[in-house]
Parts: sequence; structure tokens; C-alpha cells
Amino acid sequence: MQDGRIFIETINGQFLFKEGGTPAEYSAGLACAVAKHESGTYVKFTPAGAEMFA
Repeated sequence: MQDGRIFIETINGQFLFKEGGTPAEYSAGLACAVAKHESGTYVKFTPAGAEMFA
């Protein structure tokens, strides 16, 4: 994590193998993030998203 950013390499395996997400779900989430102006190389929690993990 750097400057509040979590690089997607950190969550790839977690999402696909530990949490059981499908490649289609992963691709859809990544496409959504890129469409919302994320770079595709990292994610950042919004304040609302961070509350879910507090």
C-alpha cells in the first residue's frame, strides 16, 4: 500500500483463489474501476468503502 493505494497484484490471488471470485467477476470489477477513471494498476477505498472494513 502506498499513498492509500492498493496495487491490484495484491488482491488478484486473494479475490480469485481465497474468496472464490470468478475471472468474469474480476474482469467486470476491473472494467468498472477503469471506467470510473482508475488506472487499472491500483485501487483506493472511498470513505464509504473503508467503513466496510473498519
